Amino acid sequence: MSLRFSKIVSIALLSLGVTSMKPAYAAATAMPAPHMEDAPNPTIHLQAPTAHRCGVFETCATTKIGLGKGDFLVRLSAIGVITNNTGSRVRLNPSSPAATLAGGSVFRNDISATNQVMPELTLEYFLTDHLSLDLIASSTRHEATAHVGNLGKLDAGSFWVLPPTLTMAYHFRPHKRFNPYAGLGITVAIFHNMNPGKNLTSVAGGAVFDAMHIKTNVGPSFNLGFDYQLVGNWFFNFDVKQILLFNSAIHLNRRGNDITGGRVHAHDDMHPTVVGAGIEYRF
Repeated sequence: MSLRFSKIVSIALLSLGVTSMKPAYAAATAMPAPHMEDAPNPTIHLQAPTAHRCGVFETCATTKIGLGKGDFLVRLSAIGVITNNTGSRVRLNPSSPAATLAGGSVFRNDISATNQVMPELTLEYFLTDHLSLDLIASSTRHEATAHVGNLGKLDAGSFWVLPPTLTMAYHFRPHKRFNPYAGLGITVAIFHNMNPGKNLTSVAGGAVFDAMHIKTNVGPSFNLGFDYQLVGNWFFNFDVKQILLFNSAIHLNRRGNDITGGRVHAHDDMHPTVVGAGIEYRF
């Protein structure tokens, strides 16, 4: 009987163990599986950073230092024109009343023109790292006077001059921030908007100079200067240009002027010095 009882107990214990394991197994299977992160998307996480756009007033890693072949610049400068009238002569009709009153008929080194300040536009292109061509455009107004013997200093009139100058320059330090240069060019001086002087005198009884006409003149030019890179494609420029205009022909009155007995023929050696400073931009 004890053997039978032992079997009954064993069967009961076995049934109890199976029953108690079912809830634990169900709980284990009901638990959510551990979360696993997705693998990184190479099209999102490995994309190259967007390049920085260099501003107009910035110097960036891609900014070209200095000037060289293929560069094109536009420059706006303030210039001062020093006229430098180094030699002149005024010739009157020896038999005219003006010559009698002046005490002579030929007067030398007595014509002068005023200095002037004006803006200037320059276009420049670099043919090579060292050689560039530039063209300047500006127009200045000047007033002229002539000292005619005993008649004293007379108002000879006013005029504007447009002197387009084409210059080839040699740049000594290409691709450097500071780049000095020297140049040689040609100037065509075009005179316009000429007005006669107001020199009515009670002694002469009229105008000695009653007209103003200056013929176009051509002459060489020389210049020295430098460019300095400020920031990005912006540069500072300083330039000194010497222009030589020899023997400019000037007519100072009309043919029918009774005081001068006809045309007054004058010639002037105008050798203006042009000093300029400005800002330029490279395209």
